[in-house]
Order: sequence, then structure tokens, then C-alpha cells
Amino acid sequence: MDFSLDQDQVALRDAVRRFCNDQYPFAERGNALSAEAARERWQALAGMGLCGLPLPESLGGSALGATETMLVAHELGRSLGGHGWVASVVLAAKLLAEHGSEAQQGAWLPAVAEGRAMLAWAMSPTELQGELGYPEVEASRNGSHYVLNGHKAFVLESDQADAYLMLARTSGSHGEASGLTLFLVPADSPGLTATRYGQLDNRGSLQLTVKQLRLTEDAVVGVEGQAAAVAEKAFDGALAAWSAEAVGAVESLWEQTRDYLTTRQQFGRPLASFQALQHRLADMLMDLEMARSLVCAATVAVAEAPEHERRTLTRSAKAYVARVSRRAGQEAIQMHGGMGMTAECRVGHYVKRLLVLEQLGGNAVVHLRALAA
Repeated sequence: MDFSLDQDQVALRDAVRRFCNDQYPFAERGNALSAEAARERWQALAGMGLCGLPLPESLGGSALGATETMLVAHELGRSLGGHGWVASVVLAAKLLAEHGSEAQQGAWLPAVAEGRAMLAWAMSPTELQGELGYPEVEASRNGSHYVLNGHKAFVLESDQADAYLMLARTSGSHGEASGLTLFLVPADSPGLTATRYGQLDNRGSLQLTVKQLRLTEDAVVGVEGQAAAVAEKAFDGALAAWSAEAVGAVESLWEQTRDYLTTRQQFGRPLASFQALQHRLADMLMDLEMARSLVCAATVAVAEAPEHERRTLTRSAKAYVARVSRRAGQEAIQMHGGMGMTAECRVGHYVKRLLVLEQLGGNAVVHLRALAA
């Protein structure tokens, strides 16, 4: 596999890094945002062309691929920025661009690309861990309408979405991949009740109660009862992007820890002069480089590989990056000492974000079991 970047990709990475340094000042990274500030930053992302990055040009996007997605996710991870970019753009909007009807695409995707709308994926706890056969929402046919009932505990990475993608069971048995249908549900639909709650990383999410929610056939994305394969492929792309975001955050953690050890004095010497700490910092860097390589492989697989290889590499990347993230967070806090436990130190904010990323799409245990099976 060729992991080298061309000139356009390097220019994109550098432009996004400059944007993030401007929009997400270091001293504010990880702090909770007001709804107004979150919307402003989302519109700023759109102004950079990032909200339409994987979407077709005919719908206002840039039609860029998995490598560019990885680069953007990595830079957003370095700055604790994005606030739902992967879930909204890489997962929901890209899936709608590939499998939605012309009416669905025309109604939503130009607005997403321009920052006027945000999509999100509503999930059950089991779906969040990668088991899509347990959607916890049932959809029954009633003439030309569907009636949905159930509960979704998580709206991925967003409490301000304008519409949700939602898997529901229209046939088959509990746990089966067959019989799942994907619906596009406007956030203001009668029968949908949203309750906001805060995540560990200071970002907002929603839980949805679905009660007698009536949807027309136009709300179905793709083919009724055949959404599992479509959703799994979309989630493979999201797994690679979330892994890239985590690698970006770990990279920033390593840099913060290196700089702290270089400047902090103990016994009249910089902490970086102590061999034991040098070894720990070197171990962090080795973990980081191995994780980066595996994410690159997963990214190439998303773009080019057949299904089995794609699933294997994206699951492997997610599992390894999750473990590296936890280990890097613990090391960074310990090497910062008591300062690492304070809210004023950015290290803790990065660790909280990494703990959330670890669970999105399944943690290391989930993916290792799937690989073993």
C-alpha cells in the first residue's frame, strides 16, 4: 500500500490545521460550547468546504475520498474540533449521497454542504457497539405509511441535528441482519421526543423516544428490509475516520507531554533528562506510529478493498487505536503529575474525548471478538 500524500492532500491537511488553530484555540479545547457557538463553528467548517467534502459536486460537495477524510478527521482530533463532523458528514450524509433518493438528496445534502443543516444517526446502545441487528425501534406498515415505535438512546455526536437516520425492524427476528430498514426522520416529526444530555467530553447528545411516529414511503433510504449491508459499509468508513480522529488526539497528547517534560524542572534538571521518562515517552511514540500506520491501511481498505478485507482492517484499526488511546491518556496524565488532573490542563480534556471515541462504533473488546469469530 502507498501511504504517501500528493501535493493537493498536503495542502488540504495544512489548510485544515491552520483553520483548527484559529477556530479552536488551545486554551479552549474541550470546553463545552453553547448552541450558538456550536452552530457558528459548524458554519465555519462548511465555509472551509469540509461539510461537503465526501459529497458529489452536483450536490454542492467536493467529491473527495477516504484519504482526504482521514486527513481532516486527524486534524480535527488534534484540536478537539469538529463536534460531530464524522457522524454527520462521513457517516450520515455520505450514506444518503450513495443510497438516498433524488428527493432526499436534493432536500438535505446541499444544505449540509453549506452548513445550513446537520444530519445525525440515532442508535440504540447495542447499535453503538456495532451490533446493528438490535435497533430497538419497530416499524409496521399501515397502508402507504409506516408507524414507528421504540427508543434510541444515542444521537451520535449531535444535539442539534435537523434530521436523523434511524434503523428500524420491519421484518425478521430480533438480532437478525435481514429485515432492517433505514429511515430519514426530520427532527421536528410528530411522535418524536428528544431529551438532551451531556457526554463525558462536554459535547451534547440526545435520546429519542419514538411513539406512533408516522412516516411515508418517501422516508425510506434504500430498499426496505435490506439496510444492514448498507449501514455496515457506512460504519466501516466511520470507524476509519473515528480512528484517525483518535490518532490526531493522541499525537497532540504526545506533543503536550514532550513539551512539558522538556520545560518542567526537577532537582535542577528538566524532567526529559530522566531516562525512565524518556522510555515512557518513546513507548507512547511507538504506539502512535503503529496506530497511524494501521489507520492508513484501514483508510485505503475503505476506498479499495473487498468487503472482508475492509471489515478486517477497519475493525483492527479501531481495536488497536482504542487501546493505544487509553494507554496514551493514562501515561500523559501520570507524566504531567498533579497538574494533569486539573481542569485547566488540556490533557484531561483530550483523555475524555478519547474515552468517548473508544466507544463509538464499538470498543476494542467488541472488535477483537468479531475478528476472532
